[in-house]
Amino acid sequence: MAEVRLENVTKKFGDLKAVNNASLRIEDSEFIVLVGPSGCGKTTTLRCVAGLEEPTEGEVYIGDQVVNGVPPKDRDIAMVFQNYALYPHMDVYNNIAFGLKLRKLPKDEIEERVNKTAKLLGIEGKLKSKPKELSGGQRQRVAVGRAIARNPKVFLFDEPLSNLDAKLRVQMRAELQELHHDLATTSMYVTHDQVEAMTLGNRVAVIDEGVIQQYAPPQEIYDHPNNQFVAGFIGSPSMNFLVAQLVEQNGHLTIKGEGFSLVLPDEFTKELEDRKGEEVTFGVRPEDLVSEETAHDRSEGTDMDVHILVTEPLGDEILVHAEVADEEIVAQLDPRIDVAPDQDLKLYANMQYTHVFDNETGDALI
Repeated sequence: MAEVRLENVTKKFGDLKAVNNASLRIEDSEFIVLVGPSGCGKTTTLRCVAGLEEPTEGEVYIGDQVVNGVPPKDRDIAMVFQNYALYPHMDVYNNIAFGLKLRKLPKDEIEERVNKTAKLLGIEGKLKSKPKELSGGQRQRVAVGRAIARNPKVFLFDEPLSNLDAKLRVQMRAELQELHHDLATTSMYVTHDQVEAMTLGNRVAVIDEGVIQQYAPPQEIYDHPNNQFVAGFIGSPSMNFLVAQLVEQNGHLTIKGEGFSLVLPDEFTKELEDRKGEEVTFGVRPEDLVSEETAHDRSEGTDMDVHILVTEPLGDEILVHAEVADEEIVAQLDPRIDVAPDQDLKLYANMQYTHVFDNETGDALI
């Protein structure tokens, strides 16, 4: 296995910086995920590691070797593509064996690797089938199998589950986690799906406009986003944002906006003391807003009155789209409470888990 490093990598296409001064380190045997909206530069970053794109600036390391200019076939990497990239005229056995034959491995070793890989992926009964005879999930297993059989230093995954239906994606996520646990191969995985990012990655790099906004374990990104972009991108439904002012009321630092006034916990005072009087953006996740019936803490200064616009019952929860003054927010509530459109509702915020962002830079202040 090998670690992978990107040091100040920039990739330009004309005047466009698809990757902008990206630096990250993937440790030996680590599984990291690059996530972000379409066009943010995550796939281009992966392709720079694969050798399918050459960085305009900076260095890519695999192990101790700078691989800039090294052809993909000589990097000892294996890539799994979004569209599977299987050879339609070959059966499953020969699709998996193709890379091994190119390396001129002995026939008995090829057979052993293919059979072992097929058994690991549960497709040993499909070795004589052509890709057109397989389901989407089986084709993806063949694509993964072709990568596994090569026993590379690094796996690169480019949105490999995006063509699968929702149920199969959940199943394949679990299978990829098991495979990584068994194989412990250094892996980079690209997705725009934050659920895949949160469930698969030891660490996650959130990318926007070619810039790595945050690179950390998934729970750290969720609990302590670096900025408003990360906070809004990670989490579903997205974090609520309300423009407010930081003021002192009755000896407490308070977030005061149109239609609400919320007291911040005392432990936030030190970080925000010099921001008093400034306009900021207040952030609270939908699950940190609860109804009056289910609120454990009904302290003064933690509640806001809202007007319900739409409700979305989902069985295990109900999403309530509501209005605070002219701003829309979403609350993720207990499905058994009685709520309906056009009602007024009192919500309580779990202030320990709220966020405050600088209005100009978007950087997190707490």
